[in-house]
Amino acid sequence: MRKLTNIVAVLGVALFLPLTIFAAGKPIKPEYPATKQITISSPGNPVGLVIGYLKGVVIKQLTIKGVNMLSPSGIFTGVSLQSGKGGTSYNSKPVSIRQEKNKTTISGIIYGDNDLQVNETWEFMTDSHKINWRITREYNNDAELDDTAFPKWSFNNTSTWTGGILDNGGMVWCKYLKGVNDTYGVHTGGVTLWNAKTGVGLRIKTQTGNGQTAARYSHSDKNEFTINHVVSDDELNQRYNLSRFVNGRELIFAPFKVHKGKVVVNYELAYVNYDKQYSRGKLPGIDAIAVRELLNTTARYGVVDSRITGGNGWLSNWKCMHEPFFAQIGMAVDDPNYTNNLSVTLDQERDEAIKPDGRVLSRWHNVQGDEMPGTYNKKTGYYEAMWGYTVDSQTGYIINVCEQFDVTGKIDWLKSHRQSCENALGWLIARDSDHNGIFEMMNNSRFDHTSSDWLDIVWASYENAFVNAQMYRSLVLWADCEQTLGDTEKAKYYSSLAAKLKTAFNKPIEDGGFWSAKAGQYVYWRDKDGSTHGDNMVTPVNFAAIAFGICDDPTRKKIILDNIEKRMQSEHLFHWPLCFDSFKQDEVSGGNWPFPKYENGDIFPTWGYLGIRSYAEYDRAIALKYIHNILQQYNKDGLSSQRYSRVTQLGQGDDVLSGICTTITALYSDIYGIRPKWNRMGLEPNMSPELNGTDFYYTLRDTAYRIRLSTGEYNLSTKGFAVSSKEDFGASQKGNHLSYYHLNKDSCILNIDATAKSINLTVNKWSSDKLSFTIKNPGRVKGEIKGLTPNSYYEITAGNAIKKVKTTNLGVLSSVWFSSGKLDIDLQRL
Repeated sequence: MRKLTNIVAVLGVALFLPLTIFAAGKPIKPEYPATKQITISSPGNPVGLVIGYLKGVVIKQLTIKGVNMLSPSGIFTGVSLQSGKGGTSYNSKPVSIRQEKNKTTISGIIYGDNDLQVNETWEFMTDSHKINWRITREYNNDAELDDTAFPKWSFNNTSTWTGGILDNGGMVWCKYLKGVNDTYGVHTGGVTLWNAKTGVGLRIKTQTGNGQTAARYSHSDKNEFTINHVVSDDELNQRYNLSRFVNGRELIFAPFKVHKGKVVVNYELAYVNYDKQYSRGKLPGIDAIAVRELLNTTARYGVVDSRITGGNGWLSNWKCMHEPFFAQIGMAVDDPNYTNNLSVTLDQERDEAIKPDGRVLSRWHNVQGDEMPGTYNKKTGYYEAMWGYTVDSQTGYIINVCEQFDVTGKIDWLKSHRQSCENALGWLIARDSDHNGIFEMMNNSRFDHTSSDWLDIVWASYENAFVNAQMYRSLVLWADCEQTLGDTEKAKYYSSLAAKLKTAFNKPIEDGGFWSAKAGQYVYWRDKDGSTHGDNMVTPVNFAAIAFGICDDPTRKKIILDNIEKRMQSEHLFHWPLCFDSFKQDEVSGGNWPFPKYENGDIFPTWGYLGIRSYAEYDRAIALKYIHNILQQYNKDGLSSQRYSRVTQLGQGDDVLSGICTTITALYSDIYGIRPKWNRMGLEPNMSPELNGTDFYYTLRDTAYRIRLSTGEYNLSTKGFAVSSKEDFGASQKGNHLSYYHLNKDSCILNIDATAKSINLTVNKWSSDKLSFTIKNPGRVKGEIKGLTPNSYYEITAGNAIKKVKTTNLGVLSSVWFSSGKLDIDLQRL
């Protein structure tokens, strides 16, 4: 048998068997005399190890606060060759143990045979916070391994941990490993295991020299939850196509080569107070525990692997590129590992999923079967969907790049995507063949029976309002990026295209636009023959128009949003369906019939953030209602569904969608107003009285910000500054320099240079004619204000001092003030 798990009777089923009994598969219960075990612990450290060495060596117990988390299989190392030969650390020759103060060394762990012999040394270093386990493994020959345990961890059962947060920003959710040998494998080794009920967590950090660490997570035939670490010279390939998850098969990585010589890996084990370290803070009026768990499970589940971050997930081995909300998910998850992984995901898509002409392929999958003939790349997994050219993969890529840049602030990274973003936009810009400002799809009619966007079995064609609303958002965001990169002309070019699109989009359908005054909504699409379709209140279309800013008419917003809420109340739905009335039968695939079914009327919370964003400024009570609803649904079923039946409101579909979390990402972006910009932290809240007293920490680019929010009172602080305002703002600090961005815009800025180590600023009023702010710092303060009326005189009152200053032709004013501790400054245009 090839599998290491079979050689040792499933690497933990018969962990303690002598080599000659492995093939028989008859487990023997080990018995360890007290004299044949040692304890690794340190005063004050909640984590301890018990190591048995009666025959070979195995970690028998891993205790946290005195509770053993391991099954009888324990933790051990081993190898398996393709020939079926191999061995484990239990079967090693007698070992040598040396203990000194906080260090224990176990050497002479020798196992294997003439084909391949392994010699290991285990070193344990302990202190009050962690246990450091260093494994030095030496191979006596080159070989090809079918499997390795480097090491293998066997925990009591699949409910020992809720799951594990991976150091690529993803997570393994133990409840998804339902069947025996269901296995999820990723190209990263670090993990933080947690139990949501007890609040107990265990962090396993990994570090190798020149090697790479991968891990697979499985449900063993003894109901154990197992982790098998693999250390290799090169990145491992998948055993079954490009699958990261497989049912009923413990091995997921392909055989790999090892070389004669030493390999070293280090594991740092540390207790984690999960409730404290992953707290979302004080969130009055909101179920903070559900928010925490949703963002640590459903949201992270979209990370299929390193360099594959999406909105589907690892159970189905799928990722759609035509979804524009991955950076927003990362903003809410607030984990640098997720952020870093999304950056390299977008890098990989730039390099492997964009055609030379700028066309962005729409999907990644582990196997063929869903692709347009001839488009699937077996090496990369990227392809074009069989349902049609989903043109919003263009806009999804652009939006994610732009919003990711605001999170990371990395100019060089943005530059590396500049050409690909311009090409992707150019591909869609060229689709406006009649130059009317609306960009066309690749299908002409519903009778083509192909799709053009995320609703992949609805035959939206030619001029598609959903894609064009996303295109508007792409153009606006990319114009800002071009401005940041210093190309004013290109910024103007993309802004002008956005303005032209906005005008055309908002025309009545009779004049070639998408607005239907009769139906009180934006229609979904127009066929090339001029006929319009989708006046059945398609929610993502109408929400996208409002949320992405292409519709800014208050009257139209009211008509749409009031009508949607009236329909929601009449049906008592917990979340928005994709449409309220039926498409016509010739507008959808047969799989959508009869109404309501699938994309023709079922509830898909994936686009929830557009709904929250649309209601947040119009009626935040409605926005909060659906936030509460989705958290309640999470508490019921973990949102472990693709969609929900319109009729029963029960979960449906095998393809669990991580994008189902976006209603809660919008809690952060559109209620709490977390709006980072590439050069600052931004706050644009929409608070309600029930949320007053919200208080949490948010980390952006290695800076921890404390955010305190109530209606009309927003506070942002770090170790270096504290800013308060009644209106939206952004702030950044470098040394003794603080920049305040009024309304979080670049047009109105207050720059402060102070001699004090920490700057405390309260902005009371800001307009082009009158400003009022308070600085609570002693010493000299230099102020520069941008965004005032050009070439105008202002009277500045600073404490008892009054003077008159004229702004430059760019509307900039500078002044120096001295404070004894608190200084009120008022500016009035004369």
